[in-house]
Amino acid sequence: MITDINTAWDELRERVKACKRCGLCTTRKNTVFGEGPVHNCRCVIIGEAPGEEEDKEGRPFVGPAGQLLTKILEDGGHIPRDSVYIMNVIKCRPPNNRDPNAIEMSACNDFLEAQLALLHPDIVVTMGNIATRCLTHNNIGITRRRGCWEEWRGIRLFPMYHPSYIIRQKDPAKSTELKRQTWQDVLNLKNELDKLQSH
Repeated sequence: MITDINTAWDELRERVKACKRCGLCTTRKNTVFGEGPVHNCRCVIIGEAPGEEEDKEGRPFVGPAGQLLTKILEDGGHIPRDSVYIMNVIKCRPPNNRDPNAIEMSACNDFLEAQLALLHPDIVVTMGNIATRCLTHNNIGITRRRGCWEEWRGIRLFPMYHPSYIIRQKDPAKSTELKRQTWQDVLNLKNELDKLQSH
C-alpha cells in the first residue's frame, strides 16, 4: 500500500513538473509541488501560489511569508513545520506575484485534488481568501471565516489569514491585532491536532 502511494505521488510530481496547461509554464523557473509528510498526514496547509523565492527554490513558503508561517507554527503553536504538508493552490509563480486567475486555478485543480486524495488529511488549513474560496466555492471573506472550523468533504477545514496579509499591514495597531488573532488561531489548531494524536 505504501509503495502504491509512493509511486502515485512520484508520478503526480512528474506530471506537475511537465505541466503546460496554462501560460505560467513559460515564466516559471521551477514548479512548486509541496513538502511535508505524505504518510499518515494529519494536517495540510494550502496557500495560493508560489512567490519569487519559492519559484527559485522549488519549495513552498520559503520567502518572507514562509518564514512568518514557520514562526507562527513553531513559536505560536509548537507545531513543527515538517509535521504538516505545505502546498499551494497553483504550482507555478504568477508574474510579479499577482493573484492567480481563474484559468490558472482551473488548470491546477486536478493536481490539488489528487494531492489531497493521496494525503487524505484530517485537517486542511487554508491561508487567505484565494485558497479558502478555491476549495469551498464560497465568497465569504477571510475576516469572517478565520478561526472558525468548517466541514469540507468530511475533512475539517480551518481558514486562517495568509502570512503575507499580516506582513503587508502598514498600521501597527492592525498588524498587532492580526498577529494576536493568528496566534489564537494556531493555538486552536494545535489543540485539535493534539486531540487527533491522543486517539
